[in-house]
Amino acid sequence: MRTEKIQQPSQETMRPMKVLHLINGEFYSGAERVQDLLALRLPEFGVECGFACLKPELFPSCRRSVDTPLHKVSMRSRFDTSVAGQVADLIRQHGYRLLHTHTPRAALIGKFAASKAGIPMVHHVHSPTRRDSENRARTFINAIVENWSLSKAARLIAVSNSLSQYLRDCGFSSNQIAVVPNGVPAIGDQSIPNGKSSEWVIGTVALFRQRKGLEVLLQALALLREKGQSVRLLAVGAFETAQYEKHIREVTAKLNLDDAITWAGFTLDVATEFKKMDVFVLPSLFGEGLPMVVIEAMALGLPVVATRVEGIPEVLEPDGAGIIVEPNQPRAMAEAIEKLIQSPAQLAQLAECGRARQRSHYSDIAMAREVATIYREIVE
Repeated sequence: MRTEKIQQPSQETMRPMKVLHLINGEFYSGAERVQDLLALRLPEFGVECGFACLKPELFPSCRRSVDTPLHKVSMRSRFDTSVAGQVADLIRQHGYRLLHTHTPRAALIGKFAASKAGIPMVHHVHSPTRRDSENRARTFINAIVENWSLSKAARLIAVSNSLSQYLRDCGFSSNQIAVVPNGVPAIGDQSIPNGKSSEWVIGTVALFRQRKGLEVLLQALALLREKGQSVRLLAVGAFETAQYEKHIREVTAKLNLDDAITWAGFTLDVATEFKKMDVFVLPSLFGEGLPMVVIEAMALGLPVVATRVEGIPEVLEPDGAGIIVEPNQPRAMAEAIEKLIQSPAQLAQLAECGRARQRSHYSDIAMAREVATIYREIVE
């Protein structure tokens, strides 16, 4: 259940408004897809968007919102605040009335740029910064920078109630926080899985890094195969670093799984990869706000198994929309998957409940409508 409620704007207040989204841009993963969908949907609610990229790598070439203006204001280093002047100039030149930031890096630059340009700033919290990385020093620094940068933000948009509580624990006022869950487009009716007699495909989608728990899923896969289950893994996404990829390849070889995994790599057509799966698994260890891949799987009627990490239970536990297991428990994960393999009826029920919950709680249209309402509450 959501703790903050946002009023719908009246037709009288639906005047066009220009908002600049300040983002990193080096990846095209969950947070970037939220940014992209907002740019596509917000014009339906009288908001014209623009992007300013601080690390313009994958996002400019991968985004779907190709008609949205995109400005490259590349930072030379993590704390290169000189670009704040460029962002402020963009705001003034193009008549942006509000700055919307999406990362700790963007929040730092945004604080200076919004002040220089004389406009309010909104910040989107996609994951808990204090629990976003295995690198403790970097996480600590990012959290300090983010808290300082957001002290005067007009509103903090948390993508889950879990993140809303995290922000309150960081010292932010409840009045400063609004919860707007992530949303994805509704998908046309798909055939609900009815189980298989041949090989089962377990799927996962992520930007693979340690906190995503890929090692746990590999161990669960090995356990299932040891028990005689005919299963394989379809892993969709890039590795964050070559070093981590090397580590995972070593784990895979040690577990004798080289012939049981398809590494699909990064793709923009995630929906096609979802359709090759019989069950979607997200084995995250920590650091999840409200994963886009979970609600995308639900939208397609794909049964979901995921871990009890931050915002994930909010999505899956109500209405029986998915199966939750404790993080870092490969045996429990294997048992949950095996129960689905052995129960076509439960498989179909999860698929149906998940799809219904996505449509009622996690649509891209509802996400954009609530964000637009926040903008107007601040500006008008």
